[in-house]
Amino acid sequence: MIKGLAITPPVLGRISIGRVVEKNGQRLPQKDNQFTITTQIQEQGEWILHPKDEELREAAPNTKLRTIPVRMLFNDADLNLRAEYTMFDRTNGRPVCVGDGESCRRLTESGVQSLPCPGPTLCEFGKGGLCKPYGRLNVRIGDDDELGTFIFRTTGYNSIRTLAARLRYYQAVSGNRLAFMPLELRLRGKSTTQSHRTPIYYVDVTVREGQSVQGAIQEAKEGEQAAQQAGYNQAALDEAGRRGFENAEFEHSEDETPAVMEEFYPEAVTDERSQAASGDLKEDQKVFTQDIRKRLASQPSSV
Repeated sequence: MIKGLAITPPVLGRISIGRVVEKNGQRLPQKDNQFTITTQIQEQGEWILHPKDEELREAAPNTKLRTIPVRMLFNDADLNLRAEYTMFDRTNGRPVCVGDGESCRRLTESGVQSLPCPGPTLCEFGKGGLCKPYGRLNVRIGDDDELGTFIFRTTGYNSIRTLAARLRYYQAVSGNRLAFMPLELRLRGKSTTQSHRTPIYYVDVTVREGQSVQGAIQEAKEGEQAAQQAGYNQAALDEAGRRGFENAEFEHSEDETPAVMEEFYPEAVTDERSQAASGDLKEDQKVFTQDIRKRLASQPSSV
């Protein structure tokens, strides 16, 4: 296995609860009150819809896709949902620092170093909103490809907190049979003081509509037994997944960069398209890079 390369679940498409729209010459994120399932291909700046989107939307009330039937790839909840505090270099979409609130891996001038992680609110290095929670959830949709997944990326506390809790709970109550449980992603909304009482939407995962937790557990038991009889080794798959994630310092690939930039730093993408001719963006990137280098230079070299 190539060292330094994160071996992540194969991705067939994307799941989002928002999209980037062009308005007055700028590409801006727009919230949505439904899911959208797309391929990994863009055409004229727009993500092409995946056939699963139309298939599920036809069965949805009012064609609003607010639930998606899914299964998890792994029994270990933390393999399906990876979430860390992450500071991206917004000029290229690559991670500079990744931590869990206790320790972090930070790219310094002398290489990747392990340092304490106080979290984004107390970290001088990531101050100014540069460090934020970043979650990646891989799920299976349908049975066309039992090892292929669709990825949902989010920097929202509500989605990350809810998904992490639910997945761990289902793993626990099912006796470590999470991969065999019939689940669904569900879009939820709430109003908060920070949102000025306007609705904000986040993603939850529950057993499928019309089923009880007990019924889902029974189905998971039967599914596990059938898989074992067929020679399917779920424990070995979990271990392979764990080793794949641990094979690199950061779970990041070059082909993920455009998606990260488009979803979380659309202003940088807009600047690149609108200011490239004048050279303003190049100067902005230079200033940002210099700021990152200053922060790196001020950090201890090791712990």
